[in-house]
Amino acid sequence: MLIKRPSDIRPSEITDREIYRARRRFLQGAPAALAAAALPGLFSTPALAAQKLPGAGKSPYSTREPATPYKEVTTYNNFYEFGTDKADPARAARTLITRPWTVTIEGEVKKPGTHGIEELLRLAPLEERVYRLRCVEGWSMVIPWTGFSLSEVIRRAEPTGNARYVEFVSLHDPRQMPGQRSGVLDWPYVEGLRLDEAMHPLTLLAFGLYGEALPQQNGAPLRLVVPWKYGFKSAKSIVKIRLVEKPPVSAWMRAAPGEYGFFSNVNPAVDHPRWSQARERRIGEFLKRPTLPFNGYGDQVAQLYAGMDLKKYF
Repeated sequence: MLIKRPSDIRPSEITDREIYRARRRFLQGAPAALAAAALPGLFSTPALAAQKLPGAGKSPYSTREPATPYKEVTTYNNFYEFGTDKADPARAARTLITRPWTVTIEGEVKKPGTHGIEELLRLAPLEERVYRLRCVEGWSMVIPWTGFSLSEVIRRAEPTGNARYVEFVSLHDPRQMPGQRSGVLDWPYVEGLRLDEAMHPLTLLAFGLYGEALPQQNGAPLRLVVPWKYGFKSAKSIVKIRLVEKPPVSAWMRAAPGEYGFFSNVNPAVDHPRWSQARERRIGEFLKRPTLPFNGYGDQVAQLYAGMDLKKYF
């Protein structure tokens, strides 16, 4: 079997807006959002049926751009644990069981521990944050996520003075994730951030999108969202958060170190070795648009990289 690299994959457009609108009208007639006491039932089934999250407040960090329709967001995905084609995750992710689910926080922290998904959901008020998502392959979306800043979790773990970086480890279970039976990446999926990046208020620990619990194909039951970096930095289906002294080696860095750097900030001036990053195609649009530095979040995050050569530290 030939394993495809991102550049070998032909993007497929799925733009059936009427189905999406009909679905949203149906959901608007569904029962009101679940109360916090009902949270344990949200993640108890491997089915892809939508589950409402408790009401989330609006966030000042949101973009005002129109959101990409739910159907495209949930059927056009990069999630190599379920296959390399964009349509594979929506088809194959039904095998992912997202409850019970725990996340271990360890390493250079004073308060390590293992926490259930319901416990994590209660750590801070949920917010809806409409973020741009830019993929290294040249396409982009605008997604209304539900979650809160990752800093809420890290702060409670009390990092030691040796903590400089944060490593994120995704679930490794080939029985649930058939794509892990291939050698396309060195599993489990690992990603990392510098500690100040992880603590930045824009860095989101997401539990849902469009007001619903994350579908399996979008990284259920919780994932990272770092909106100023390419999408592969936002680890999905996280089971471990480890604070460390040295930079973690991510799955994509291990697979292709000349193509995927540690920082992976959206930078239109730095091309991928096999394609330009200067323009992007927003899903649902025909024409390409210019790519914005830091994906349009430069006012909030550029100071994190003051004095750095962002062509060298790509």
